[in-house]
Amino acid sequence: MEKINITIDNTVIEVDRETTVYEAARQIGINIPALCYMNLKHLNIVNRPGGCRVCVVEIEGRRNLAPSCSTVCTEGMVIHTHSLRVINARKTVMELILSDHPKDCLICPKAGRCDLQYWAATLGIRQVHAVENAEVSTYRKDASPALNRDMDKCIMCRRCETICNKVQTVGALSAINRGFMSVVAPAFQQELTDSPCTFCGQCVAVCPTGALTEFDHTPKIMRALSDPTKTVIVQTAPAVRAALGEEFGMPAGTLVTGKMAAALRRIGFDQVFDTDFAADLTIMEEGSELLDRLSRHLNGDKDVKLPMLTSCCPAWVNFFEVYYPNMLDVPSSAKSPQQMFGAIAKSYYANKIGVDRKDLVVVSVMPCLAKKYECQREEFAFDGNPDVDFSISTRELAGLIKAFNIDFEALPDEDFDAPLGESTGAGVIFGATGGVIEAAVRTAYELYTGKKLTQVEFTELRGLDGIRSATIDFDGTPIHIGIAHQLGNARKLLDGIRAGRYHFHAIEIMACPGGCIGGAGQPLHHGDSEVIRARMEAIYREDAGKTLRKSHENPYIIKLYEEFLGQPMSERAHHLLHTHYFDKHKI
Repeated sequence: MEKINITIDNTVIEVDRETTVYEAARQIGINIPALCYMNLKHLNIVNRPGGCRVCVVEIEGRRNLAPSCSTVCTEGMVIHTHSLRVINARKTVMELILSDHPKDCLICPKAGRCDLQYWAATLGIRQVHAVENAEVSTYRKDASPALNRDMDKCIMCRRCETICNKVQTVGALSAINRGFMSVVAPAFQQELTDSPCTFCGQCVAVCPTGALTEFDHTPKIMRALSDPTKTVIVQTAPAVRAALGEEFGMPAGTLVTGKMAAALRRIGFDQVFDTDFAADLTIMEEGSELLDRLSRHLNGDKDVKLPMLTSCCPAWVNFFEVYYPNMLDVPSSAKSPQQMFGAIAKSYYANKIGVDRKDLVVVSVMPCLAKKYECQREEFAFDGNPDVDFSISTRELAGLIKAFNIDFEALPDEDFDAPLGESTGAGVIFGATGGVIEAAVRTAYELYTGKKLTQVEFTELRGLDGIRSATIDFDGTPIHIGIAHQLGNARKLLDGIRAGRYHFHAIEIMACPGGCIGGAGQPLHHGDSEVIRARMEAIYREDAGKTLRKSHENPYIIKLYEEFLGQPMSERAHHLLHTHYFDKHKI
């Protein structure tokens, strides 16, 4: 690309012709304040409406200050990023934003992670002058089972709208009104629960204020831990161990599996289990379902539904229930690992330890906010008692560890408890895009061919491309597999299947970037693809270090079927471990 020369704060630099002033300044270490700007490099999505005006700079030859995020550099441009005029303008803009903003920073869920708070402090704002005749918004709060939306804290940066509509293609959010009354609201100004929202939570991950936050279950968990009549157990998802350390200053991709188990015991959980166990169980059911469909297909059954879609991701389930209701018989009927764990914990395990299911509290630690919604779905309960009582995010677990004054880095490594804490490497890789289908292939290959799989790593199924495909040779039978992460890519893949452009036997779909490792409940990665990649590499490192790497080799899974379930897809297994889906298109 053609290069041009510009001057920023008396420094001459060379940049590409299409570079914005904001990006050019960052190249030489000048950090310009910004609220609406968002650069998701791994998606080629940039949100730079120039709406907040906090990023203004002075350009010689122009009368007005210019928003740096949306102003493209030109040859010979001379820019001043921190002149007195610029600083005064930024402070004035920030004061205007704060004049319509709630002053509950001490108790705001975003405290400590709020961009608005950070830049207000950086700009040295110590008071906010009243704005005469200004309309102050008095919007109500909007809560769902997974997300909280406080519209008084919306600053109209429109990051959430960009991620929801351009990346995820959900279309749940749009801007309404003007001036002080402007806000981003759910489609048709409905409640979140009545909108097409999938509760993926990616809007929460990019919101610079407390306008969008997760629904916090930790107070209820604290009460349960304090109740002597309750037995409280916890499960942790595979992606959590690859990111939790970031909340304690550790580099991205640091595995903290043992420290996490130790911390959970010190918090007071009676048993510390691993969702990887349930991931192995998911493979037994989902893999068996896939083999059944493939066998019928290869034997000429024209009624069999292919491709089979994975069903582990609740945001993806919500998405196809709304947008693809005519395909509800295509996804696997297997529950997600979170819900399989809950069903087994409140039946098999509760019987084992002699506890009534209503006195057993199951808590899950998930990288995902949609899991909060999933565990409250009515079909995942028995007589009104949910299989999973509460789901908290990785960030919320970090908050609990800090609240208990635990020195996380100094903790010794401890193991998960048996029997629901033992897993294989196949269960671990569920946390990365492509991991679910790779785990399924490891088991399905051996069950289909009757031969031992010596090379368990299917690297052709790995990577961070939004849509990927591969063909796996099942001893002479080619199995065509599709993979997508993020809902916008899922839409492209499904539309391609409808149009006859793709022909797959199985498809894995995850709603978040990189799969669960990029979930909205993880430490905020701000679109940094290197953070996602580091977490993915950590997941595969843990898999490589496991003695057992195929789900059907897990001795505790084998024992569970022998003692309780019978065999995969049995009547009891289907009752406990499978589900059905609903047409939500009318919503």
